[in-house]
Amino acid sequence: MHQLRGRVGRSDKKAFCYLISPPESSLTGEARQRLRAIETFSELGSGFNIAMQDLDIRGAGNLLGGEQSGFISDIGYETYHKILDEAMIELREEEFKELFRENKEAEPHIPEKDFVYVNDCHLDTDLELRFKENYIENSEERLRLYRTLDAVADEEGLIRFENDLKDRFGTMPEQTIELLNAVRLRRKAMTLGMEKILLRNGKMTCYLVSDQDSAFYRSDTFTAIIEFLKKYPKKTSLKEHKDKLTMSFQDIKSVKDALAILGIIDATIV
Repeated sequence: MHQLRGRVGRSDKKAFCYLISPPESSLTGEARQRLRAIETFSELGSGFNIAMQDLDIRGAGNLLGGEQSGFISDIGYETYHKILDEAMIELREEEFKELFRENKEAEPHIPEKDFVYVNDCHLDTDLELRFKENYIENSEERLRLYRTLDAVADEEGLIRFENDLKDRFGTMPEQTIELLNAVRLRRKAMTLGMEKILLRNGKMTCYLVSDQDSAFYRSDTFTAIIEFLKKYPKKTSLKEHKDKLTMSFQDIKSVKDALAILGIIDATIV
């Protein structure tokens, strides 16, 4: 229900979600805990915190067995695996960050870009990224392809997906090309420690790792970003707002343009 708020409204209209419940005195203890979790984590992007609170309320169950307390069969393996990855990254960045740093120093041959500092990157844009109805007429097939695209794990899989589209439906329209580029952009942004990208009105704003104690800010990746800022001071800027660092780029007219910029930064990382 919390996630529905992000699916309602448009760019110029704020969305609201109202949750109506019986009197609190008639609720079970577990229900009251769940309501308090929703009240506490009300900011956008708090879905993971709510998921972890829910996990704490109902118990984790047998992680590797069939006796799950949750509903892995309902949410799907991919979503379950994503939540598990998020928890592991949080542990690595907080409780075991010293151990992680020691391991990195002990194995200097591991490329810097193989370390992931964020588990997902949200893309907010006013560009048209989709499968057009006149390109793929069947609505169920379009939905199936969206799900398939979301599950693509790497560039090799994305190329196979692209070739399959061309083979079945012909030359891709610009909106579909940009949709596939958006997948590449989010993946590239994650390797660069970007939690969110705002791509609107010809401007791109990238939100860097929100945890200022993260190992990201001591990494070669962050150093490469700073060097890029020094090299192109007129094209980009770095700002801090409410303890969050953002990078802004001007004259970004397409996802392809945004991808090219991040590719330049990524190419400088050892």
